[in-house]
Amino acid sequence: MDSVEFNIGTSLVPKITQITAPQTAISPIAKPGTPVTKNAIRTSLRASTIDSAFAALYTITTSGILLSNFLVDLHASPVAIGMLASIPMLINLIQPVGAYLSERVTSRFGYSMRTASPGRLAWIILLLGIVAFSWGLVNSHQMVVLTLGIVLISHLSGSLGSASWLSWMAQLVPHKLRGRFFGLRNSVASLTNLICVPLAGLVISKWYGGAIQGYGVVVFIGILSGMLSLGCQYFQLDINPQQQNALPDGISENKALLIEAIDRDLPNTENTAIKSDSNNSGKSIFKDFNFLMFMLYLGLWTFAVNLSAPFFNYYLLDILDIDVTWVTTYGSLRAGATLVMLILWGKLSDKIGNRPILFFVGIVLAVTSLLWLLVGNSQLDIWLWLPLLHILLGVTWAGIDLCNNNIQLGVAPVRHQAIYFAYAAAVAGVSGALGTTIGGFVTQFSIYGGLLGLFAISFIFRLVALIPLIFVREAKH
Repeated sequence: MDSVEFNIGTSLVPKITQITAPQTAISPIAKPGTPVTKNAIRTSLRASTIDSAFAALYTITTSGILLSNFLVDLHASPVAIGMLASIPMLINLIQPVGAYLSERVTSRFGYSMRTASPGRLAWIILLLGIVAFSWGLVNSHQMVVLTLGIVLISHLSGSLGSASWLSWMAQLVPHKLRGRFFGLRNSVASLTNLICVPLAGLVISKWYGGAIQGYGVVVFIGILSGMLSLGCQYFQLDINPQQQNALPDGISENKALLIEAIDRDLPNTENTAIKSDSNNSGKSIFKDFNFLMFMLYLGLWTFAVNLSAPFFNYYLLDILDIDVTWVTTYGSLRAGATLVMLILWGKLSDKIGNRPILFFVGIVLAVTSLLWLLVGNSQLDIWLWLPLLHILLGVTWAGIDLCNNNIQLGVAPVRHQAIYFAYAAAVAGVSGALGTTIGGFVTQFSIYGGLLGLFAISFIFRLVALIPLIFVREAKH
């Protein structure tokens, strides 16, 4: 992070070192009288980067391959696996409610703590369930139901704060450095994934009490990491949504932190003009053609991807009967490829924009769904083709995740940003859950070719999903 230079903005730069945080803001760092300087912004972004490592460890232990393998060990059905993938997406419908609530508080940090903490602590209930299962007090079906219930609670809690957190970060990260910063931040998360997934898989497979008890140990570590992740947010400059939403449309990022400087330094006539503009209601989200096209692309893409993506690990673990150690190793290879490419994608997106990358990588990802038709459980597949396929997935998904995030930050206005992010997440959540649910049922019918037929269908839908992206205008740097 020391090598990255974060510039705050334009004409206000010479005055930044003299500016104090707004008096009405509630902030662990930007308290009244505390300078809002470039160093304070750097500290915030470093804290966010460290946060990403702890958050990644929490996510690793409570989702993905480790949680899927836990359900497979409990003999869960494909429908349950599909529900596991659809719940986090469907629960995104609650994000507009969370965004609405977050716009009525005076602290992004305080709101984040109140919404995220209950969901992360809910996994303690699963630990108790694993103990009860080990003692024979509950059966595997009850454990599956309990697990899905905790997933529901956890993601409900997280969804209430997701849009607020993204709006928070949108104000802290300078526009011109978004690609590089989020590339670096995601690289730290990928490095954590690269190191911790195989270690967690080893703990689960070698635990003396069995794989289910081993997963309980891993979840305990994940809960601790999740709370440490929230602790890192204490060291980020806080944002007061009330002041952010008072800014006129077109005010650039980081200016929400500098609203007091506007009040103090601008002439009265200019100040009055800004105040007048800020009182005008912004363009309705349903009249914003650019953002509607982005949501259409995001919804179609999420649907197309989730037709098949949640079933790739199920295909490896259940159909091909490949050991979980191998599958976690493939996940680490994917994380390693992501780690290498994120910073490169970030620098490239800062230079050429996000939309060209999304087009190119989207086509490649569409083709990768067909490549699953060519792999089996032979030694050649296990040692060569599956590792290469996961490396390709890591390279491509690094670009998709980074650029989808960055382009969303660019097409949403500054005022009521959390509301825009929440609607986008809700659309993606519904379409993704619909895709996973349909995919789960398609796998039950051999007339469609089962899982392999589903992979081929996903290829077609992924290509179609790229069409609305043609009409999205990306914000200029």
